[in-house]
Amino acid sequence: MAYNQILASRIRARFAALSNVEEKEMMGGLTFMYNGKMCVGVIQDEMMCRINPELHDKVIQQSGCRTMDFTKRPMRGYVMVNESGMQSHANFEYWIGLCLDFNQKAKSSKRK
Repeated sequence: MAYNQILASRIRARFAALSNVEEKEMMGGLTFMYNGKMCVGVIQDEMMCRINPELHDKVIQQSGCRTMDFTKRPMRGYVMVNESGMQSHANFEYWIGLCLDFNQKAKSSKRK
């Protein structure tokens, strides 16, 4: 499954000034790990955002946003944002900001 290379480049450019960023191909897309924790990713043409679960109900009301249900099961704290939800620079920064804010509080998954 291919993912949007332009969106991946846009995220990559935004994360360029940060240290401790790692890219991993997973779920048929590309995930950006920050501080060893999943932060944001690209699945097909959408941006996957890991956000504070307490904000979930509020943010899914925004244009272009929906709950991530990659495994056919809704995942609270994970949202998918399509092009209409991140067209402007301000919208893109809003989503990236939510991801980076939550990343400070998020627990990293245990390594196998």
